[in-house]
Amino acid sequence: METLFDLDKSLFVFLNSLGSKPFDLLWLIVTNKISSFPLYIFLLIYLFKKTESKNFSLTILVIALLILFTDQMSNFFKIYFERLRPCHNEDLNTYIRIVKEGCGGLYGFFSAHAANSFAIATFFYFKLNKYSKHFKYLFIWALIVSYSRIYVGVHYPIDIIFGIFFGIFSGYVFYSFLSIINKKIK
Repeated sequence: METLFDLDKSLFVFLNSLGSKPFDLLWLIVTNKISSFPLYIFLLIYLFKKTESKNFSLTILVIALLILFTDQMSNFFKIYFERLRPCHNEDLNTYIRIVKEGCGGLYGFFSAHAANSFAIATFFYFKLNKYSKHFKYLFIWALIVSYSRIYVGVHYPIDIIFGIFFGIFSGYVFYSFLSIINKKIK
């Protein structure tokens, strides 16, 4: 297990070192949750136009529960595993690029940014893919948001990878739950 964490640290240092000052602002914008709001608004408007009004309210509730669940599970894992973020790791923080002011909480396993963005991408992909094949590109957005966490120095690759898998899992489970409910109320 120690070898895996050593490899994770080495990969983090390599990926983090690829950054450069001219791109820092771009990645700070990407990593900021507010930068995704226009996408969320677009998705909700698109969803509203494609969904019956009674189903829209239920869908919004399920999306809210999805984000709450994914975010809180990330917090639970962080407290349970107590894995320091790279920017809080004294062995690393002297020679890595910490772009983000304020490192966030002490622990980083697993990334809520990665989990939430992939949960949203997965949910909307399954919910809206029948209307347009372009929703697969939500996964590229989620991957960019996830990578931004390494770039700014606050998450290891394993934090991101686990967050991605957890987000895909929870997004699919909540989409399936909504589908079952919608079939029962028709």
